[in-house]
Amino acid sequence: MARKRKGRPLHGWLVLDKPSGMTSTQAMAKARWLMQAEKAGHAGTLDPIATGILPIAFGEATKTVSYAMDCGKTYRFTLKFGEARTTDDLAGEVTATHDHRPSDEAIEAALEAFVGRISQVPPQFSAIKVAGERAYDLAREGERVDLAPRIVRVDSFLLTGRPDADHAEFEVECGKGTYMRSLARDLALALGTVGHVAVLRRLRVGQFTMDRAISLDELERVAQTPTVEGLLQPIETALDDIPALALAEAEAHRLRHGQTVALLRRHDLERLQAIHDRLAGGEPIALAISGGKPVALVHVEGAEVRPVRVLNL
Repeated sequence: MARKRKGRPLHGWLVLDKPSGMTSTQAMAKARWLMQAEKAGHAGTLDPIATGILPIAFGEATKTVSYAMDCGKTYRFTLKFGEARTTDDLAGEVTATHDHRPSDEAIEAALEAFVGRISQVPPQFSAIKVAGERAYDLAREGERVDLAPRIVRVDSFLLTGRPDADHAEFEVECGKGTYMRSLARDLALALGTVGHVAVLRRLRVGQFTMDRAISLDELERVAQTPTVEGLLQPIETALDDIPALALAEAEAHRLRHGQTVALLRRHDLERLQAIHDRLAGGEPIALAISGGKPVALVHVEGAEVRPVRVLNL
């Protein structure tokens, strides 16, 4: 029996402009199928109603997904006042209504309380695990889940438009794990009414932005052309905040085989000191490169460099 074809060994990041009405996993699977890729993963789930940036990792780039998910993000959403919904977005059922519609001035004044490190209760319909089960699975079964509040970071929260009294448009820059649905719900409550997200679009995940994004329709048109691999961004795109450590080929060879490298030469120690300065207070992870190509994510402690994730390119 002939061995089943596994796909092409592509390595890198594709920036997909996810369409509405599709889960992130479905969008990733479609892109993987179109690219005939051997392995794929995505960085940061988007709600089914949401559109915009969904970074898709192929091949060895999947080893850097967690770093992409930790990056800052930018969202644009429309809040509809007057209706609370089970999912805190357009997809849910109406659970409460309210006649009050806040003024622009009231909205602007309320936004200040939602900037910085804030406490936020995730939506009932979310991917957070409760006793080993996803909250959205429990919610679909009609179970009321008490999710604990979490501290999240909101860098900016701007009112950008007011199409009518029922709707307000916002742009948010935030850190990992911030739910736009919770921001919309809580802002409406703070303004003396109820509300939900009617439109949601993600504009940025770290270094992944709309100017390099491609829709599934566009991808389908070019997927089988010779230029399709030119759509992929390098693996290290997701590692922009991680310092790079250039190594000689002999040192890189040791890392590829899972061995620790000790850098004891004077000029190496000077480079290591610069990296330690950048890593101060954070995770001691760097990207080892050799000949301009990524070799491994490494743990740096003193003069020792230990491989954490080897990138087999």
